Amino acid sequence: MPGRLCRCRCQRILLELADFRFFLPLGDPGLFHRGRESLKITSIATGDPHLQNLLFFVFSVIYFITLFGNMLIMIVISIDPHLHSPMYFFLFHLALIDICYATTIVPYMLLNFLVKQKTIVFSVCIMQMSLILLSAGSEIFMLSAMAYDRYVAICKPLHYQEVMNKPVCNWLVGGAWAMGVHSIVNTLPMLNVQFCKHTEIKHFIELPPLLAAACSGTFLSNLVLLSSAVIFGSSSFLLTLISYIYINSTVLKIQSARGRHKAFSTCSSHLIVVVLLYTTALFQYTKPSSVSAFILDQLFSIQYSILTPMLNPIIYSLKNNDVKTALGRMLGKMQVFQSV
Repeated sequence: MPGRLCRCRCQRILLELADFRFFLPLGDPGLFHRGRESLKITSIATGDPHLQNLLFFVFSVIYFITLFGNMLIMIVISIDPHLHSPMYFFLFHLALIDICYATTIVPYMLLNFLVKQKTIVFSVCIMQMSLILLSAGSEIFMLSAMAYDRYVAICKPLHYQEVMNKPVCNWLVGGAWAMGVHSIVNTLPMLNVQFCKHTEIKHFIELPPLLAAACSGTFLSNLVLLSSAVIFGSSSFLLTLISYIYINSTVLKIQSARGRHKAFSTCSSHLIVVVLLYTTALFQYTKPSSVSAFILDQLFSIQYSILTPMLNPIIYSLKNNDVKTALGRMLGKMQVFQSV
């Protein structure tokens, strides 16, 4: 009986998270052009106000941990000379991307938990989707750059300093941010998409569910989204996959178990982050509509857009000895400064 009550309570929380219904308030029947600045999307979340307060507290804590953890990683990398290497240069930018990603989504979600009737101007909706695509696109290519860095470090250690020089690192980071900017192209066709009266979207403000709710004018948007997923998403995934195939092949050739463990430990944190992000995001954006499940979609969206930015600094702090040592040195200096 207690187990059944616990399951029911968990289902209520998931339904509360998922119960975002976005309506297009129209005065006239028929189709409505989404490009007008006066368009508003109204979200009405029905449910227990006490549960909404609980969710507000939970996601506030998650957001605080995300900001604190990623800012701490950035500060440690900046002030500790032992971390001034290509690997941590990429990690610095990954932490910055995670802050941008979480800040784009979580504050507006927290606002929705506090007010009874939620509204968002369509131009703000497009801006939010653009920032989400910018952060997501930059993150997957930053992870690819980090995978390439680990490939060079493990497979070509004698040439590491020569290959991963400062100009190359700058180009890789700049390319990752540029791919994120290019992802914003996906939102431009949305300006011509038309929606029927009282369109309802039970989801976060993301591109696929918004296109699924449209009545017409989605061909170009779907084409651009599919092209971006195939060209950029697949290329980033393949770059990461190929890098780890070579890494795995090289590690298995090492004779001693200690040597294999040492080589693999240098990329284990990155591998965990990659698996967390790709397994949820790829399934969410490539699954057929026939297997779409309401609560499952929400869980996957929360995982790759909210939980992953929070978990990244935790994973790198716990699994990376260099970061843990640098944190210890920084805390030691702070204690000495306070004692003086």
